[in-house]
Amino acid sequence: MTGEKIKKNLTNLVKKVLPELPVNSVLEWLPPPQSEMGDLCLPCFKLGQELKQSPEKIALKLEKLLSSKISLIDLVDQVKSQGPYLNVFLNKPVWMEIVFQEILKNKKEWKEISFNKQKKVLIEYSAPNTNKPQHLGHLRNNFLGWTMAELFSLTKAKVTKVNLVNDRGIHICQSMLAYQKWGKGKTPESEKIKGDYFVGQYYVLFNQKVKDDPALLEEAQAMLQQWEQGDPEIIALWQKMNQWAIEGFKKTYQKIGVNFDYWYFESDIYEWGKKTINKALKKGLCYKREDGAVEIDLEKYNLGKKVLLRPDGTSVYITQDIGLAQLKQEQFNPDLSIYVVCSEQDYHFKVLFKILEIFDFNWVKNLYHLSYNLVFLPHGKMKSREGQTADADEVIQEMEKMAKGEILSRNPNLSPLEVSRRAEIITQAALKFFLLKFTPGQKINFDPQASISFDGDSGPYCQYTYVRIQSILKKIDKKEIDKKIDYQVLKNKLEIELTQLLFNYPEIIKKSTINYNPSYLAHYLLALAQKFNEFYHQFPVLKAEPKLKEARLVLIQSVALIIKQGLELLGIQVLEEM
Repeated sequence: MTGEKIKKNLTNLVKKVLPELPVNSVLEWLPPPQSEMGDLCLPCFKLGQELKQSPEKIALKLEKLLSSKISLIDLVDQVKSQGPYLNVFLNKPVWMEIVFQEILKNKKEWKEISFNKQKKVLIEYSAPNTNKPQHLGHLRNNFLGWTMAELFSLTKAKVTKVNLVNDRGIHICQSMLAYQKWGKGKTPESEKIKGDYFVGQYYVLFNQKVKDDPALLEEAQAMLQQWEQGDPEIIALWQKMNQWAIEGFKKTYQKIGVNFDYWYFESDIYEWGKKTINKALKKGLCYKREDGAVEIDLEKYNLGKKVLLRPDGTSVYITQDIGLAQLKQEQFNPDLSIYVVCSEQDYHFKVLFKILEIFDFNWVKNLYHLSYNLVFLPHGKMKSREGQTADADEVIQEMEKMAKGEILSRNPNLSPLEVSRRAEIITQAALKFFLLKFTPGQKINFDPQASISFDGDSGPYCQYTYVRIQSILKKIDKKEIDKKIDYQVLKNKLEIELTQLLFNYPEIIKKSTINYNPSYLAHYLLALAQKFNEFYHQFPVLKAEPKLKEARLVLIQSVALIIKQGLELLGIQVLEEM
């Protein structure tokens, strides 16, 4: 019997003994803060409000009413009130067997977390600009988007991962103009650097030159007009630089293990937005200013006024976003469309969604902006146009050097090839775990040393815990796990707490998915790894008496499988040796 089934049966019984509860009353069964308090608990605060009684009184009442009926619920041994909480104690041996077998048998087939079955979910993330390489902030975006896609997939949604490449606009023309003036025919190949870095140098150069020559801004705007008019020379330059940048992006994606099912390019979609805006203009949903710009008034929504097309007819960011929203709806018809975009664009998405609502697109209710906060370096905020960024590739390269040092300090005789292989995997674990262990809304002060620590609250620490378990399992005969196990011997507090953590795994997946917040999963994995290590240092496994050894082997194998699956959901590989 799964955890969800136990909770459902308990809920039905509570509603049966409290018929005065509202029909739509929702009971939230939670893991208690301490193992001595039971295996599940029901906070009675909400019930108290609904029944206009104190939560303490409700909890005590439920204890009395349910105590004579617990035989009706499989696995439940006892219910006991403690203040405003009703604590539920399960039949430990039977419960442990069910928890472990669920993990060992099902692996990734968790029936109780298939709550998004058949739901079509579209997740847009990354969205790089072709005028610069990706930086540390992009890594947070990539990891957040990729992990949310994995979580939705695990809950049985049909997920499509899309990338919108920002490959047109005034900022792109600024890089193009700088290359046109000062590039002197150079190429990424001639300079022996990645294409996105090569193009990014000219974006920085433009912003340096414009300080002394403001007229460059007008030249860039004129180039944008030429681009939208299809000038062959400008289009050829754009195509060349675009290709350089995209080739560079793909190398970074391959390095970090991130992929997409579909790519969109702003250059292909901005006309969609223009057509929609012009239709809305004819309907009087927006208006043309005296200078020729098309604008919409959102003052009554406290969103101000928003330009939809410039006076010269060229598009702005919101233009292509209006077009893309329609295109995605037409192509995929998603039940949920998620935009993973930095919190600096919170206003932009409020405006976008309000405009789509005013334009009478009823599917706007299915759009969600997954807003995440900034990543800061020791010297402050990243500024792409000034070249003050922690470029993703450079961060990864420096982290790999740190990882190699840590590996060699523990295994000085490893071959250089094996050191490099492990360093790549450990670096990805360090980066992904550090950037995902924070709630998306939190700002992050990136600490490379803390992120790569084998002993701290880190990805490598979770990897090392998995390795530690594998080192034990390698020394045993598989038959010791496959035989009939007596779980009554697992009685100590840490064994019970480890089982409780494993029991709560589906709830953590559900919570991480519903709240668009992988940090729940990251902190759960840390808690599981820490609890195992506490157990490991206090209790033997291989040297325990036979029945206890067999039961503990099943316990730790279950822990290893959940750590492995949880890390993989975060995009992190495990290692067999570190």
